[in-house]
Amino acid sequence: AERKWAITLLATVGVVISTAVVGTLTWYVLGLMGMALPYIYALLFGALISPTDPIAVLALLKRVGVPKNLEVTISGEALFNDGVGVVVFTLIYGVIQSGQDFTLMHSGLLFLQEAVGGAVYGFVLGYIAYMMLREVDAYTVEILVTLSVVTGGYALAEWIHVSGPIAMVVAGLFIGNHGRLLAMSERTREHLDKFWVVVDEVLNALLFLLIGLEVLILRISGSIFVAGLATIVIVLFGRVVAVSGPILLLQKKRGFPPSTIRILTWAGIRGGIAIALALSIPPSPHRNLIVDITYVVVVFSLLVQGLTVETLVRRTLKK
Repeated sequence: AERKWAITLLATVGVVISTAVVGTLTWYVLGLMGMALPYIYALLFGALISPTDPIAVLALLKRVGVPKNLEVTISGEALFNDGVGVVVFTLIYGVIQSGQDFTLMHSGLLFLQEAVGGAVYGFVLGYIAYMMLREVDAYTVEILVTLSVVTGGYALAEWIHVSGPIAMVVAGLFIGNHGRLLAMSERTREHLDKFWVVVDEVLNALLFLLIGLEVLILRISGSIFVAGLATIVIVLFGRVVAVSGPILLLQKKRGFPPSTIRILTWAGIRGGIAIALALSIPPSPHRNLIVDITYVVVVFSLLVQGLTVETLVRRTLKK
């Protein structure tokens, strides 16, 4: 609870700042390299690459000795910023499809509908599931209830046009805290934990398998690869800017360690969310360029950042 403001600012304002910084610099740098990308498409890339991937980040935190308060900030941000990133991506792509000018009024209303509406819907869904869990004491039924929340709840979220990722996070937090404490027996908690651990591991493996298979069929030229390397620098810079604002703003009240910005920057791993959003862009003259540079950034993030962040954390915390 004491990190709620840091998590909220990083997952909302941080994503918007990163989208603007990464999109603007990508548009400028690619233009210098002779790969003209319309500014609105550059912002679209900024939106899809800004969220950190919760699967990759949470898997990373299992083996990295990050202080508990910093771990809560990193994991909390990762759980919420992908939902906000999807909302920003949807908003920008809606502008592209409609061909209309970007207006703050329309964008604000859409953000409220998707983000706030998703949070309210997720809370209601979590409460309904909690009431159902409280009435039964059979772990098989309770596992099916939580599974139906994820599958049916997400489908309904898309139908009523609210953010599914944000709704699932809020519902999961409600069930995982309030429901777990007051509506589940010890036996149910044990079986439920084992079930979702298996689901998490299987989906995690499938995600990275699909990313690997897609890499095999990509045909990235030398110029695209150089553009991807330049984009890596831009994305990391955007991450520094997005993280620094909220952390420095809350520094005096929350007392973050001096190494917080450095760790949050390097631990901000990109993964399946960015790939999925890039591949969801319908065929257009600019789609292939966005997909290619997205893959370069994600592969770098998973291999380089993922394999070195543990060393960075240990060395930083020793200082």
